Amino acid sequence: MIHSPSFEGFSFLCVGQNKNVEAFSLAFGLKLAHFPSTFRTRRLMNGTGCWQPSALERTFGQDMFPPRRSQDALAPLTPLSPFAGMNGAVRAVVRMGIYVGAKVYFIHEGYQGMVDGGDNIKEATWESVSSMLQVGGTVIGSARCKAFRTHEGRLKAAHNLVQRHITNLCVIGGDGSLTGANLFREEWSSLLDELQEQGLIDAEAARANSKLHIVGMVGSIDNDFCGTDMTIGTDSALHRIIEVVDAIMTTAQSHQRTFVLEVMGRHCGYLALVSALACGADWVFIPEMPPADGWEDDMCQKLSESRSRGSRLNIIIVAEGAIDRHGLQITSGFVKDLVVRCLGFDTRVTILGHVQRGGTPSAFDRILASRMGVEAVLALLEASTNTPACVVSLVGNQAVRLPLMECVQMTQEVQKAMDEKKFDEAVRLRGRSFQNNLNTYRLLSHRRADSDSFNVAVMNVGAPAAGMNAAVRSAVRVGISEGHKMFAVSDGFEGFYKGQIKEIKWGDVGVCNQCPANAAFESLLQLYEGRAKYEELCIPMCMLPATISNNVPGTDLSIGADTSLNAIVETCDRIKQSASGTKRRVFIIETMGGYCGYLATVGGLAAGADAVYIYEEPFDIRDLQANVEHLTHKMKTSIQRGLVLRNENCNENFTTDFIYQLYSEEGRGVFDCRMNVLGHMQQGGAPSPFDRNFGTKVAAKAVQWISRTLKDSYKGGRVFTSSEDTACLLGMRRRALVFQPVSQLRDETDFVHRIPKEQWWLKLRPLMKILAKYKTSYDVSDLGQLEHVTRIQPKESDASSAI
Repeated sequence: MIHSPSFEGFSFLCVGQNKNVEAFSLAFGLKLAHFPSTFRTRRLMNGTGCWQPSALERTFGQDMFPPRRSQDALAPLTPLSPFAGMNGAVRAVVRMGIYVGAKVYFIHEGYQGMVDGGDNIKEATWESVSSMLQVGGTVIGSARCKAFRTHEGRLKAAHNLVQRHITNLCVIGGDGSLTGANLFREEWSSLLDELQEQGLIDAEAARANSKLHIVGMVGSIDNDFCGTDMTIGTDSALHRIIEVVDAIMTTAQSHQRTFVLEVMGRHCGYLALVSALACGADWVFIPEMPPADGWEDDMCQKLSESRSRGSRLNIIIVAEGAIDRHGLQITSGFVKDLVVRCLGFDTRVTILGHVQRGGTPSAFDRILASRMGVEAVLALLEASTNTPACVVSLVGNQAVRLPLMECVQMTQEVQKAMDEKKFDEAVRLRGRSFQNNLNTYRLLSHRRADSDSFNVAVMNVGAPAAGMNAAVRSAVRVGISEGHKMFAVSDGFEGFYKGQIKEIKWGDVGVCNQCPANAAFESLLQLYEGRAKYEELCIPMCMLPATISNNVPGTDLSIGADTSLNAIVETCDRIKQSASGTKRRVFIIETMGGYCGYLATVGGLAAGADAVYIYEEPFDIRDLQANVEHLTHKMKTSIQRGLVLRNENCNENFTTDFIYQLYSEEGRGVFDCRMNVLGHMQQGGAPSPFDRNFGTKVAAKAVQWISRTLKDSYKGGRVFTSSEDTACLLGMRRRALVFQPVSQLRDETDFVHRIPKEQWWLKLRPLMKILAKYKTSYDVSDLGQLEHVTRIQPKESDASSAI
């Protein structure tokens, strides 16, 4: 049985087992010595497992920062092609650097600005990175630099850095930019010796700047860098692609057309593969896995079968670097001509081009960039003489540090494998995430013969969440592929009770809102507990978390939450823009989520909020007063807009209207206020690429688990299982998707408020406050250790892939 959104919405399938709330830690490796003693106060948890704010978090102002030290100077730079999310990384580096007492510089125009020096290298201030999060590209510029490839160019760059005591670089780019930075680092000592011989620097300057530390933040829309599941900019590029696909589908259905879409990816097919998975494309061409010989007939046959089943459109996605098994390029024009010639279908080609690089960064990219920027600064502070250059990466949902050159070497090995036509090796080197995407697409795109092994039902319960349809589609197709007969239960548990069950093939399942929001989780518990009385309930049952509130116990992420976050962030951007012609204005915005503050907290981090009020972190009138004073201080600078988010149930007395009235009165004469309640717009809209793919993959994984469990429990001509591990929830935990018995989640759940007792995202709140210029304690219990790149063995299972 597959369940749907609830606990504010479950969808269907399984769970997570790791109880460590520090799984999604943002900053590993910061020694307490890096902070003044007043920063070492640790926040305590109250009896309900909620964070208690410390007194330090009520203070504000410029005096909260320790004295600057010139030897701590660091600089972010953005070489080569820009992408959405760069500005978020620059902002995080600058503000975290200032927070820890370092002097921070902008290096404009990438390596070219480093070589030219002068006004291209300027000191950064807190205000200079304001209002950057929503801007695509990079405000500090990027440029290709031939001079930096020469020894003379790097010598000039070293001289310019030494003059400003910059010995720490945060390089935001791809493997080429990072390789150049590492070469610069390796030559640093010899460059200083040469500068000293030429009399450009003295011995003291050479000694004070003797070591250059490099940390990379991987950014690329192609997601072609090995060692990380997602590079900054990739999710925003996927948003652009899916927006185009959704728009094209309407005209394609009207005219019964076939569309061939060409997306970026000369050497990596990630964008093509994931967008094909998200939109259910009929065929996809990627460079890592060329189609087998005779693919022309296979593709035309599949397109023809799709039309014969009643489909009015076909979508084919081609990566710009797609090739066949012999290394010959497969172009979008060739594919179009093939379809027209063999099938006679009305076919059009759309080449997206640089549209994929532009636009507003997605919520995912803003959060990822902020996390990586903070982690990069902490890695620089941790760096010692023998520390190798590293990159900060994302594995599952956890930030890690990896040796830069190990990642670069593996990335280069992928291209070498493709050049040698070792395509299976190339896919393996891409990592578990890429393999999992490819295997899921193959599973969903090839239909096997019907065999009616078992009957499997799909049911949606609770409030709707974007991405549920993708999950249902995946579950049905994988179930049929496994040989089962799939059924749809209409109207949730009420329909189940009334017997509203019908066989489903490739259709979809509607959502019923008549059950309370926590029905799916509690109902699955009741079904499990009812096994002792009713043998009919001794069947495999699995649930997928699908809720915009992300308040499901046993999982770090839920289907639908990413789409809701993007709706919140987009609305906040528009609201802030409405004050562009008005000076000194603060917006009070209410978000959904019940008693769970995930949407408010993570949305506040992505939108650059000044304060966020949630139920999990109790607050009083003193905190409200401190926030008003903080905004009053802020309005005296060049930043004259404020943003405050409030979770709908954060406090029964401090309502949104009360906070609005308080801010209006206390800010009188300094700023005015406006109030906005976002409401149900957070539940609507087209699902984001992340939610589509997350729903698709967890559904596929869950149905495969159900299939295995059915076969294992089939004895004596019937299915019978009473063990607790056959009634599960599938959720993401740290770096993997994990099945966890719902009976084990009972003690982890606050049923009254419908929230888990432990919330991993509470670790994001200190980061949000730091970036908003608050003085706050920072949990450093998870120390960042330099890991090594994991190489997947050829026979190693990809079952633990997380994203």
